[in-house]
Amino acid sequence: MVHLRKIIIIIFGIGLLYIFIVAICMFSGSQEKPAENADTVLILGAKVSGNPASPSLVLQERLDAAVVYLNNHPKVSVVVSGGKGADESVTEASVMEEYLVNEGIARNRIEKETKSKRTEENISNGNEKFELGKTVIVTSDYHMYRALMLAERQNIDVSGLPAESKTMAKYKGMAREMLSITYAWVFDW
Repeated sequence: MVHLRKIIIIIFGIGLLYIFIVAICMFSGSQEKPAENADTVLILGAKVSGNPASPSLVLQERLDAAVVYLNNHPKVSVVVSGGKGADESVTEASVMEEYLVNEGIARNRIEKETKSKRTEENISNGNEKFELGKTVIVTSDYHMYRALMLAERQNIDVSGLPAESKTMAKYKGMAREMLSITYAWVFDW
């Protein structure tokens, strides 16, 4: 019985250490600073809801962060990336485009990638469809580490603009992101 207890304590300790390492990685991504001389801003999609569709609070945080950067860098083009989920009435990219236009970003600066369903696809499809050049990825602060890792694996010259997460959805997103980082370390090559 003592032997079993030691094994359980060791497994628990390894689990806590792993969570700590992933949390440090997530924190490091949240501290990223965007390049000042970018060619493209790539905004990663997130859930949209309703009909007519509107961005979730998580997506709105990403879009608001991008608007500030785009207003300060008027020559930078923008790619909005996100397909249509089973429970969405339109593509995430189309909702993102309309939001940006309503915030004063010229429609001719915006390109849409409408096929992707996950982060790795957001990045790879955007990279294949458009000449991204020097790219600033905009995503949630807790999601930035993985987004940058996946972009670097595709040899994209990338920096990040983490959108500060202020809603309660942050905690659900962080828990899911811990699993997603593990998946990306193992499978997203």
